[in-house]
Amino acid sequence: MSDVLEEMERLIEEIRRHDRLYYEEDAPEISDAEYDALLQRLRALEAAHPELARPDSPTRRVPGRPAEGFRKLRHGAPMLSLDNAFDEGDFREFCARIRRFLALPEATPLDFVAEPKIDGLSVNLLYEDGRFLRGATRGDGLEGEDVTANLLTIAELPRQLPPPFPARIEIRGEVYMTRADFLAFRAQQEAAAAEREARRARGEKLGPPVQVPVNARNAAAGSLRQLDPAVTASRPLRLLAYAMGEASEAPAETHHGFLERLRAWGFPVNPLSQRLSDAEAAAFQARMAAERPQLPYDIDGVVYKLDRLDWQARLGFVGRAPRWAIAWKFPPERAWTRLIAIEIQVGRTGALTPRAVMEPVFVGGVTVTHATLHNEEEIARKDIRIGDMVILQRAGDVIPQIIGVVPELRPAGAQPYVFRTTCPACGSHAVRAGDDVVRRCTGGLTCPAQRVERLKHFVSRRAMDIEGLGEERIALLHAKGWVTSPADLFRLHRHRAELEALEGWGPQSVAKLLEAIERARHPPLERFIFALGIRRIGEQNAKLLARHYRSVEAWQERMLAARTPGSEAREELCSIQGIGPAIAQELIEFFAEPRNLETLSALLAEVQPRPVEIPAAESPLAGKAVVFTGTLATLSRQEAEARAEAVGARVTKSVSRKTDYVIVGSDAGSKAAKAAELGIPILTEAEFRAMAGLPPLP
Repeated sequence: MSDVLEEMERLIEEIRRHDRLYYEEDAPEISDAEYDALLQRLRALEAAHPELARPDSPTRRVPGRPAEGFRKLRHGAPMLSLDNAFDEGDFREFCARIRRFLALPEATPLDFVAEPKIDGLSVNLLYEDGRFLRGATRGDGLEGEDVTANLLTIAELPRQLPPPFPARIEIRGEVYMTRADFLAFRAQQEAAAAEREARRARGEKLGPPVQVPVNARNAAAGSLRQLDPAVTASRPLRLLAYAMGEASEAPAETHHGFLERLRAWGFPVNPLSQRLSDAEAAAFQARMAAERPQLPYDIDGVVYKLDRLDWQARLGFVGRAPRWAIAWKFPPERAWTRLIAIEIQVGRTGALTPRAVMEPVFVGGVTVTHATLHNEEEIARKDIRIGDMVILQRAGDVIPQIIGVVPELRPAGAQPYVFRTTCPACGSHAVRAGDDVVRRCTGGLTCPAQRVERLKHFVSRRAMDIEGLGEERIALLHAKGWVTSPADLFRLHRHRAELEALEGWGPQSVAKLLEAIERARHPPLERFIFALGIRRIGEQNAKLLARHYRSVEAWQERMLAARTPGSEAREELCSIQGIGPAIAQELIEFFAEPRNLETLSALLAEVQPRPVEIPAAESPLAGKAVVFTGTLATLSRQEAEARAEAVGARVTKSVSRKTDYVIVGSDAGSKAAKAAELGIPILTEAEFRAMAGLPPLP
């Protein structure tokens, strides 16, 4: 099982890096097909091994974060991503999940609204009293960049809504370029770039660099994110509205009705959107795939949204995506290219991951030069050799994976690839333990690649969020010997004079860096736990642990106690909803390693994480640990647990002395008996509904 864990860790790290390049920097290194292949591989591993799936997986969260240079705006309701379907079986399973969650009979028809999925930049438009107030990009899903001035340059954006309208409403839309507009714009940029090079050759003044976009999506994103609205106004941007965010009142009872309201307000809405039943979805998907080449804009699939808004509200969200919508992607695209080399990358856990370097090939609007090869067994199984003509498959809309080679085009003398047995970063032996498919560097913390990668993770935005410590600076500080462990960062002020003497730094830059480090001495507990880089403890798991244990002292004490098999502390850890045995084992192993305890002790001498404060809530379940047992009459188990968490409860899997309530349905078993034995209050379904703010039983 360790090989699966290792590959999942590697995939998560790689996907996060490409998320940053795509969503935050508009500078992707790989194509959409390459990215999708990574995401699909991770999703397949999670489906095959659900006990190993991390709650903070990229398959469950919104990628990206707000870009620099714009004021940040927080969305009233999160702007989340969509889960993907790749065939009719995936779509049917999606429908089955909806019926199970809502406790509907299997034969119950479901009405959807199908909308072609345009590849552009998502925006959130806020209207108050019918007047456009401000707009933002999606960003990280919670907050985005304030691009109000730029949005006002788009003629299709209504400035004032005709009545009736809610007092306050967020409208979601997509800013995009048509194919014709993009091609004309790209030709214009290519001509400008050529002229700039000609001026360079003549020794004339150059002016600012000219960016030539690789596809319509990047062109639209870059145009909307211009700091000068006049530049945005010169770009051929268009808008389509498609969804509702936060609203003071719902303007319709169905999504189809809401789209009609958008049209009445003057918003452009995709004319191909259609209301249909789940049984009609496959035919609509096939029609859109056939019409795709003739459409005036790029689409990568069709989005299917449950039509009833009251059912959408009940279903809610899981991780990064709504339970009531899915993006059904078109079949994979393929391309051929030549494999030039195989690079070996070292991750922060020591895993050696092969990456293909290929002759550039244009796939899905993006030029591809790299693809993951996963591990050495994958290379051997497909018999991939340097010099081979390889077949890339575009899985969904993100990253092509190599699915095979063309043997008849193999160059003479091509030899089977021999995976290296030493680490390229430190020269230590790289070994495979047991049946593990992943080869790992044995250098541990002596390996510079692992140390540097761990430090990069520690200072990253979603961890300790120390500004001014990019990859190059971390590598430099490590090479100088000033930062070899996280605690060293908080002692960096001792090297102030040496830092100021470094080329490109200077007193002002160093002062800002040291100030950022000082601000990081009191991080939120969940960020601190995440920053430690414990395997399989991502952002969501760190939040679960922080919320459960509340303080770093309590967390550390209980983790040390959990090392003892059969202890109450271990039972408590394994009972946390979302923390399964495999994740618990990673925590236990981390706290069983003396070097980790030394690192943690040194770090806590410098850093004081802020304890978690559960805000007061109206629900009496807020902050309480609850366990469900038996079958509820009006709610599926999934919906009941989601509702409990929504009002602030902590749902756990087993009953212990720390449980506050046990909610029982019919056929309640040993959990109810144990609750009675321990004297824990038992709630009926009716009592739970009342405490959770749900309507009473009929």
